[in-house]
Amino acid sequence: MSLAWRIARRELRGGLKGFRVFLACLALGVAAIAAVGLVRASIQQGLSDQGAVLLGGDAQMEFTYRFADEAERAWMEGVAERVSEIVDFRSMVTLGEETALTQVKGVDDAYPLLGSVVLEAGDLPGALATVEGLPGVVMDKVLVDRMGLSVGDRFRMGVKEFRLGGVLLREPDSANGGFSLGPRTIVRTVDLAGSGLLEPGSLFETEYRLLLPAGTDLDAMEARAEAEFADSGMGWQDSRRAAPGVERFVDRIGSFLILVGIAGLAVGGVGVQAAVRAYLEGKVATIATLKTLGAEGRLIFRIYLMQIAVLAGVGVALGLLLGAAVPVIFGGVIEAALPFPAEVGVYPLPLIEAAFYGLVTAFLFTLWPLARTEGVRAAALYRGSGRGGVPAARHLLAIAGLAVLLIGGAVWFSGTWELTLGSAGGVIAALIVLAEAAWGLRRLARGMARAGLARGRVALRLALASIGGPREEAGAVVLSLGLGLSVLAAVGQIDANLRAAIATDLPERAPSYFFVDIQPDQIEGFLDRVQNDPAVSKVESAPMLRAVLTQINGRPAKEVAGEHWVVRGDRGITYSAAPQENAKVVAGEWWPADYTGPAQVSFAAEEAEEIGLKLGDELVINVLGRDIPATITSFRQVDFSSAGMGFVMTMNPAALQGAPHTFISTVYAEEAAEAAILRDVSKAYPNVTAIRIRDAIDRVTEALEAIATATAWAAAATLVTGFVVLIGAAAAGERARVYEAAVMKTLGATRGRILASFALRSGLMGAAAGIVAIVAGGLAGWAVMVFVMEAEYFFEPVSAVAIVAGGVFATMAAGLLFALRPLAARPAQVLRAKE
Repeated sequence: MSLAWRIARRELRGGLKGFRVFLACLALGVAAIAAVGLVRASIQQGLSDQGAVLLGGDAQMEFTYRFADEAERAWMEGVAERVSEIVDFRSMVTLGEETALTQVKGVDDAYPLLGSVVLEAGDLPGALATVEGLPGVVMDKVLVDRMGLSVGDRFRMGVKEFRLGGVLLREPDSANGGFSLGPRTIVRTVDLAGSGLLEPGSLFETEYRLLLPAGTDLDAMEARAEAEFADSGMGWQDSRRAAPGVERFVDRIGSFLILVGIAGLAVGGVGVQAAVRAYLEGKVATIATLKTLGAEGRLIFRIYLMQIAVLAGVGVALGLLLGAAVPVIFGGVIEAALPFPAEVGVYPLPLIEAAFYGLVTAFLFTLWPLARTEGVRAAALYRGSGRGGVPAARHLLAIAGLAVLLIGGAVWFSGTWELTLGSAGGVIAALIVLAEAAWGLRRLARGMARAGLARGRVALRLALASIGGPREEAGAVVLSLGLGLSVLAAVGQIDANLRAAIATDLPERAPSYFFVDIQPDQIEGFLDRVQNDPAVSKVESAPMLRAVLTQINGRPAKEVAGEHWVVRGDRGITYSAAPQENAKVVAGEWWPADYTGPAQVSFAAEEAEEIGLKLGDELVINVLGRDIPATITSFRQVDFSSAGMGFVMTMNPAALQGAPHTFISTVYAEEAAEAAILRDVSKAYPNVTAIRIRDAIDRVTEALEAIATATAWAAAATLVTGFVVLIGAAAAGERARVYEAAVMKTLGATRGRILASFALRSGLMGAAAGIVAIVAGGLAGWAVMVFVMEAEYFFEPVSAVAIVAGGVFATMAAGLLFALRPLAARPAQVLRAKE
């Protein structure tokens, strides 16, 4: 081993001339993964450090549809130093003929326990004060601008008038609110009395923020609360996970972007392999000399493996430095752009993860060209052939082991094995398809060069002959550029399909409005208004309650269902004597219309299958603090994709008899009639809240745009790496081009014809990579839309044409960049050097 190291060290003293592309590819891939990982870690650290501020206290107890009773308030005040009560619900802001949806937060005098509310001017107590008999509110600036309000203006919520006391810029607990359909309005809870907004059955939640004594054991406190209020429907949250929805989103999107980064690293791996192969071809004389002097193949393998190991370490270190520098340099921009806190800094785990990916990828892609040198004889090397046969079995096993290690590490680091294995399978499949495409391109080029089509077209024939020749430039170009373009093509196809589904398909099937909080004594008049409107094509209505699924067959629901969305918080439920029109019973039987026996429940079939429920299972459903045992007697096929009315659980009417509730309704109407319907309903029933589906679609579109933009940037990093590989492939082939140009000049070819041949060669390889990328990206987009999104797929041609054009441009730019020296070379000097 010492001899191998001495030789390797002496060769490394010669500099990094042959390894610039190797280092660039490795550094770029590692930097991208490190940067994404550090941003994710910064957000996670910010959420952890600011958990109590984000939550609004050390802990929070939540109730649905009700306020805490005296016993519950007494318990909270006994364990906490301070308690603050929050009530959260949706309402309509009305100013003359204008209406807008808002998310209302009712607060008490103790709010906020932690942090501070930032207004354009003044403070919160002053803004919420009653002036001339009108209670004050503060509104998000977006809503203020939308309604054309100024501080001091009057408006109505429900049946009560309020005064705009201030413009809200930031609330400390905003990340705790999750996704909302309307901008925020803050008002004192006591001032909501007489507004008609918090009637029995209205949709609202109460949150009690607790400021606990220092050193309180949150695990023990949570256990005490759950034991004390096990049957009350109480939900618990504390500062350890103040914003679980944000955490899940950041973790998932971070994992996904890192997996996109791994695809970029795979592109870099192609460049690493090409650089190593070119380097070894340049070491033919050295290897031949060592073999002539008695060196065994294993010694030569160890010599160059050590060099690769040192250079891989240098490349990874450069990547880590670059990846760590990006978040630190742009820390202020990142923190300002995020709606939640981030503690931008350098964290060890993301750097370890990036280094792991970089080192494993480097060895995975270099073992093959290194191992092939073992079987090459010295005489063959002196004849100029640097290629060996298939590597030995032990090297093939090592390559397979590294691949398994890379995928296993990705699964462990991401924590989402389905996404990781799917992404890994996609990258491997794409590499195989691209490798086959490169092989097919070379065979096709050889055949076309001999065909009649190329006769008389010297530049085209030379280009085809060069692509089909023994050099492996075509493979490097198609693999590196093709994989990067495939990622971009997949992103483009998925993004276009989602936008089309949201912009055209969903509005066609979705209702115009969701109306909620319709009181039982209002439903008849409401239906009379909308059902007799000729512009309304369809109206659906149902009683609505909120409930928590607490137990399944005597076990805690979360223990059985894990993190399934049905058991994550409260869900809307209804009752019905007959099956709903939009839900088909697919298993079991519906209860008789006059059934009054033990409670029965009909469950959504798809969600039941995901959780593992079956007919006859016993559930405990908590409604307004009351546990209702119920038996599953049927499963229904519920279509949630239409944005219409659908319930996971429907119970028999007698099971919910006497429970306070309201009605919800969906109205399908012509767009021109929407404003009149909203105006009439708001005037007649001020407490009713209208959710315009088009506005909700706009919010979803904004979220998708942010995700698509982040993914596109990650794909762009992959393309940058691919372009570096192209430059490396062009640089590696420069010596061969010099010789080709010399021969063609000797035979009478002009510089223009030689340049045209080089350009055609590059353009054909780029077009081939682009076409393969379109096929691979289209298949990936189809798979995601059909199997993940469960939606229809259509091929989007604009991005496809742009990708082919981009592939042609990139290869031509890289190829022509290294065409200047061959064009300037003198044939006599070049040909004499080859003698």
